[in-house]
Amino acid sequence: MKIAQVPRRFVRSHWGGTETVILETSKRLLKMGHETEILCPNALATTNQEVIEGIRVVRTPYFYPYLGLSAEARALFDRKGGNLFSFALMRALRKMPELDLIHLHTAKRVGGIGRRVAMKRRIPYVVSLHGGLFDVPTAEAQSWTAPAEGAYEWGKLLGWWVGSRRVLDDAAAIICVGEEERAQTARHYPQKKVVHLPNGVDPERFAKGDGDAFRSLHGIPHNAFVVLTVGRIDPQKNQLLLLKVFPQLCRVHSALHGLIIGPVTNEPYHDKLVQEMKGQGIADRITVIAGLESSSQALVDAYHAADVFLLPSIHEPFGIVILEAWAAGLPVVASRVGGIPSFVVSGEDALLFEVEDERTLLDAFQTLVRDPDVGARIAHNGRQKARNEYSWDRVTERLVAIYEEAVRENPLR
Repeated sequence: MKIAQVPRRFVRSHWGGTETVILETSKRLLKMGHETEILCPNALATTNQEVIEGIRVVRTPYFYPYLGLSAEARALFDRKGGNLFSFALMRALRKMPELDLIHLHTAKRVGGIGRRVAMKRRIPYVVSLHGGLFDVPTAEAQSWTAPAEGAYEWGKLLGWWVGSRRVLDDAAAIICVGEEERAQTARHYPQKKVVHLPNGVDPERFAKGDGDAFRSLHGIPHNAFVVLTVGRIDPQKNQLLLLKVFPQLCRVHSALHGLIIGPVTNEPYHDKLVQEMKGQGIADRITVIAGLESSSQALVDAYHAADVFLLPSIHEPFGIVILEAWAAGLPVVASRVGGIPSFVVSGEDALLFEVEDERTLLDAFQTLVRDPDVGARIAHNGRQKARNEYSWDRVTERLVAIYEEAVRENPLR
């Protein structure tokens, strides 16, 4: 088969779980004998064509269909949530030879472009819901459109033309990374094929790292007890919760050190974190690294430099970083939200706490510090689960089965 992968953007500088899924499955699709390319708008990119780990990436010009949109608002839209449009992307998909299937990793107008091309070419398309659709908190959803306040949106006509509101209706399959999202999507689309396909991990890659070297490089004391969180610096990932409870955590472990890693997708939130660190007087005990490349050995080393992995998100369709922490042998503490409870068993392979609840987070942390056997046990169980159930090879095999069924049952052939 020949497959076009279509995300809203695809750049190393602003990497997340969606990009990891696309790249890792694409690499394995090639190994299995399938052709695949990534086509997307060139938001935040410095080049329009490149090859990333053997996968060709083609990026096209785009625009935001607003009158009076400021340069600052456009930059914010580029980083997160912008509902853009690209005629060039449509042309590239139309001209791609011998295409069998389009895999959309976004909806809205870009998803509508994929839908329209698939209809015109009489080929099927599938849609992956990576960032949540029916379980997104209201405040977060409102933040996506906030930059456009005061500007006039004229792009609804474009959306109508490409059928952006029918992207899910006409898809051959809807793929959900979280079980909760799958259940909600199935309720909204009872006649559609809705499947749960979790994210994956490369267990071998994360198994070995040089934590001591990482600590030395970033000035983290070798006797520190390091709590690591990895994710976009953004309100969704809720790194602020770690800073708020940090003084209380220090009373549980006096040598505590926080390590926050991730690209900045929300500058005001990053500034808020900096002010919180200064206000709490803990700036010298928190290391913030804004943007380690996901492909770098440094990211693996960071996991091995930590003693505990924390994911305090207020919204998380899956949580691919939990798999990475498991593969690195770390005990995991995470918020009980979104798709996390669908693959994490609290008390067996992680400790879950209630969203935004400082008390239950402190309880989980105290359990790990006061009973090291608990941490060792859940870390071992998590490592085994990552290796046995969530390898990228297994995920890609299931993805190919979805593709093959979509092509085989395509009514437009």
